[in-house]
Amino acid sequence: MNAVTAIDRPVEISRLRGFVTAFADLIAATRDEQALLNSGSVLLGRLIAKDDWLPDAFARPNPDRYQQYLLHCDSRERFSVVSFVWGPGQSTPIHDHSVWGLVGVLRGVEKVERFRRKPEGALVADGESLLHEGEVDAFSPRIGDIHRVTNGRDAAPSVSIHVYGANIGAIERATYAVDGTPKTFISGYANSVIPNLWDRS
Repeated sequence: MNAVTAIDRPVEISRLRGFVTAFADLIAATRDEQALLNSGSVLLGRLIAKDDWLPDAFARPNPDRYQQYLLHCDSRERFSVVSFVWGPGQSTPIHDHSVWGLVGVLRGVEKVERFRRKPEGALVADGESLLHEGEVDAFSPRIGDIHRVTNGRDAAPSVSIHVYGANIGAIERATYAVDGTPKTFISGYANSVIPNLWDRS
């Protein structure tokens, strides 16, 4: 039986189950960051190639701020899978992650503004890009993980799927002023329940 949402729209939750199983196998096979980013990008690209698996409850925008919904957290917190939902005009502050991450756009467009730290500590813009449906981006402290993300659509929500090398809602990270001044935070999640991946009845 397929999982259903609040409006009883059937979804192919088996796609998400297959993804987290494959990602757990990848984590078990290697801890090399570049290998994880390369192979993980392929897995995430396959997941977001179909838009029939994300329950509506985890794709709802909020008029006040972007939403971060937990879809899955590995039992040993080696990785987590999250859906981000951006209403029109919504964006993050400049922030870091402290772990590797992958982002794949399921619906819409995201604008990504990258920053790097100058030797004296201030931040400087380091380019920007638009991430469209089906595209995957990677980041980490090693290759650069300070950015600001904005919904690239003016009149509709965008939804992206993120994979992080930890339980991202539980680790301490930082937002930044342009002068590089950090402010620590722990993001948590917008949801109190997660999708049931394991019911095959």
